[in-house]
Amino acid sequence: MGNEMKATELAERTYLPNEVEELAEMHSFLEAHKRARCTDVPPRYLLAGEEHQVELPESMYRLLLQVVDALSAGSAVTVAPRSTTLTTQQAADLLGVSRPAVVRLIDAGQLLAQRPGTWRQVLLSDRLAYREQRRQRQYDVLERSALDIDEEDPAEVAEQLREVRKAVAARRSG
Repeated sequence: MGNEMKATELAERTYLPNEVEELAEMHSFLEAHKRARCTDVPPRYLLAGEEHQVELPESMYRLLLQVVDALSAGSAVTVAPRSTTLTTQQAADLLGVSRPAVVRLIDAGQLLAQRPGTWRQVLLSDRLAYREQRRQRQYDVLERSALDIDEEDPAEVAEQLREVRKAVAARRSG
C-alpha cells in the first residue's frame, strides 16, 4: 500500500456488528487464547494469508481484540485516521472545548504545543496525555469530595458541601 494509498482510503469509517456468527467464533478464539497464554514464553501474534504471514505487535493484537469485543457486544466501531499533529481547532474538537480554550491551555503551559511557523501544533500524544491528566484530576476531586452521608450529621454534611463548592469555584476561577 504505502504512499500510493488514496486519501479516500483513509477516510473515517464505521463498522456495524452485522456478522455475528463470524464474530462469535473469533471472539471465543481470542478469549481462549488470552486465558491459555503461558507466562514464560512471550506471546506471538500472526496475521496469516494464503501464502504469507506477518507478526503483529502486541499493541495491534490488543486493538483487534478491542474491536472484536465491541462488535461482539453489539456496538459499532469507528476507525478515524488522525494525523499525529493537530491544529488547535482539531485539538479543541477532540477535547470538547473551544479553540480559544486550547490556546489558553497552551499559553498557560498545561497543554504542550509546537510552533514550527506562525501556527501552533499540538502533538496527538500530548493531547491524549493532557486528557488523561484532566480525567485523573477530576477523579481526584470526586474522591476528595466523597462523603458518607449515612454516618454524618446533616449540618456537618451541608458545611462540607459548601466548602467543596467553594473549592470548585476557586479552581474554576484560578
